[in-house]
Amino acid sequence: MSDRDSWISNLGFVLAAVGGAAGLGNIWRFPWLTAGNGGSAFLLVYLLVVVGIGVPGLLAEFVLGRCGRQTPTAALRSLTGSRWGSWLGAFNVLTTLVILSFYSVVGGWILRYTLVSPVGTYFGQPQQYFGAMSFGLEAVAFHLLFLGIVAAIVFFGVSHGIERVSKVMLPGVVLILLGLAVWTATQPGTAAGYAFYLSFDADYLAANFLSVIGPAAGQALFTLSLGAGVMLTYASYLDDNASLPRDTLVIAVSNTFIGVLAGLVVIPLLFSQGVDPGQGGPGALFVALATAFATLPGGELVATAFFATVLMAAVTSGISLLETPVATLVDSFGVPRRRATVLVTVLLAVTGSGLALTSPVFQFVSGTLADLMLTVGLFAFTVIVGWLLRGEALAEFRAGTDRFEWVARPWLLTVSWVLPVVVLFLLTNTLASLAGMSLGFGGRALIAVVGTVVLAVAVTSGSWSDRLSSS
Repeated sequence: MSDRDSWISNLGFVLAAVGGAAGLGNIWRFPWLTAGNGGSAFLLVYLLVVVGIGVPGLLAEFVLGRCGRQTPTAALRSLTGSRWGSWLGAFNVLTTLVILSFYSVVGGWILRYTLVSPVGTYFGQPQQYFGAMSFGLEAVAFHLLFLGIVAAIVFFGVSHGIERVSKVMLPGVVLILLGLAVWTATQPGTAAGYAFYLSFDADYLAANFLSVIGPAAGQALFTLSLGAGVMLTYASYLDDNASLPRDTLVIAVSNTFIGVLAGLVVIPLLFSQGVDPGQGGPGALFVALATAFATLPGGELVATAFFATVLMAAVTSGISLLETPVATLVDSFGVPRRRATVLVTVLLAVTGSGLALTSPVFQFVSGTLADLMLTVGLFAFTVIVGWLLRGEALAEFRAGTDRFEWVARPWLLTVSWVLPVVVLFLLTNTLASLAGMSLGFGGRALIAVVGTVVLAVAVTSGSWSDRLSSS
């Protein structure tokens, strides 16, 4: 593994990881999910999930990545000493392929809007324009163009491609979003938008908690790229001097800041123009904002800046998703990086084109299926770190850091018990909703607790426990 690519600097890793997380999940998905789930109520639950699940979960994935020093299939096989580790790694790679298949379709939408915004092509009839371009042969063409941009960056590797682009694009995203947030604050009629977004609504949360927790948790996992092996892959290129707790905290805070900042641009702007922020679902960013841009002085300029920002964020996330299957072919099968990039890109061109042609399948894959796969992946990571590795995980946690020593054991306790219970609750919540089952909060919580205990006993009493205790 000595000739394996690596980050030039720790800053490059942090920027790439933040860029990989802070993409369409923050700027496309977060505002319309927030608006459609009670505004401030959703924001509060989302922030709590990020702190309680996202941060320790992200750190667990980083520990797996640096400890394994390989991509998911090989790393998890080595760390678990079992064939199921390879299957889990393959599942992680499949998850990235599923996500990037629909992600590149949305990236194509963003690319198209960026190109036509300077002349305001969609200002006149935003709903009709989005409806005509979102699915069909034109959507396929822009999906392929966006995918080609992402592939060109991954083609040149970690240090010369991903790191260099992330160092430029991520600061650009933050600066433009800050400028747009300041500009939005000067628009008339934004007070109601800020109140909806920032003023806590306890009554709404009490009445709708179970319907809010699912989307909020799914968004937290999606925006932090947890459970797909993306962050595991990025951490596999780190050296032992990097402080994983510090980097995790910086990445999680930066990613959350970008999401909240995007909400401060989108939601008040929609309120200022009298547009319902919850309308349109996944198309809200395009339809509702286009309506607002059309009525603003200099709307073409504002629209161009906004969609260019979203495009940069989408590209940085796209390259993190593409890197995992490409690196898997490179590390596990010895395929040259450039050939691996071409092979995976061709596959994604086909799968993404299928989603760009069929709206119902796109809706299912981009929502329910993606959230389920990420939840399953994160649950498996907590099992490996919290119940199988334990001592090895603590040693990896402590490598490169002294300042966070006091957090090590509380973190392991959280990963071992708190995360599995919460993640299994979320999984039960989603599956029960899909099956149309009527399970209250107590029933779902009981299933999560009992399931966690039973699985913990089964795993820790098996042959893995003997293997790890002797290592």
